[in-house]
Amino acid sequence: MTTLRIAVQTKGRLFEETMTMLAESSIKVEQSKRTLLVPAKNFPVEILYLRDDDIPQAVASGIADVGIVGENEFEERQEDAVIVKRLDFSKCRLSLAIPKAFEADYQAQGLKWFDGKRIATSYPGILKRFLKANNISADVHVITGSVEIAPGIGLADSIFDIVSSGSTLVSNNLIEVEVVMRSEAILIGNKALSAEKKDILDEIIFRFDSYKNAEGKKYIVLNIMTDKLPEVAKLLPGLKAPTVTALETSGWSSVASVIEEKHFWEIIGKLKQLGAEGILVMPIEKMIL
Repeated sequence: MTTLRIAVQTKGRLFEETMTMLAESSIKVEQSKRTLLVPAKNFPVEILYLRDDDIPQAVASGIADVGIVGENEFEERQEDAVIVKRLDFSKCRLSLAIPKAFEADYQAQGLKWFDGKRIATSYPGILKRFLKANNISADVHVITGSVEIAPGIGLADSIFDIVSSGSTLVSNNLIEVEVVMRSEAILIGNKALSAEKKDILDEIIFRFDSYKNAEGKKYIVLNIMTDKLPEVAKLLPGLKAPTVTALETSGWSSVASVIEEKHFWEIIGKLKQLGAEGILVMPIEKMIL
């Protein structure tokens, strides 16, 4: 039987979110620190655990059929694989940062401040392409891990590194001055997948989409006076329109719809003002559009 091999990084936030997505897609995989290749119990895939920076090459060379990796790693490695799908999690950015003491100088000079400076980074490929595109001559100093301490110990004048919340920069007296690229988890694929493997991949993407479509959404059911339905429909558009069912009590209807969780309390408040009663809210596991 044909099996699709998926390369997944061995640890970190992206690993955790990837395994959650696989589990929510009903693809059962046991996690093992000793075994690098683990077959799923109920689906024709096997998971190959690798370092994140090894995944692009593994996919391009055919060691793995597809891989889930940060877009930053894919861009850095420049391997001959294709982006199959953006996965909308593990978002971050790659930015240039400088000591806060030089903020005023940078505001006066802009990117030219970096001319002749030493920049520490774990992503020399992306950085060098950016510097070349902006006609900046700088000394790129490649280090792995703890890039943010480089200016403080005199190893570099500035850094180019991953930024999520920015708290690490603040704790090292650095300030982010230029976002070079934004990154998220992506699904990459080998260019020579067989038709059988493409079919398996299509099913995985369908399941991923169903899981992501439901993320951040709630299913809501309520009772409302029928003459208030036009106003309720404006608040609860649903996927196309809310589902309305007449109740046995004359002049009343039941309304069901899907709402964004981020707008939940705002919408609930407006529904109560319209006289909604018996409001029931439920989580959504999957949503197939």
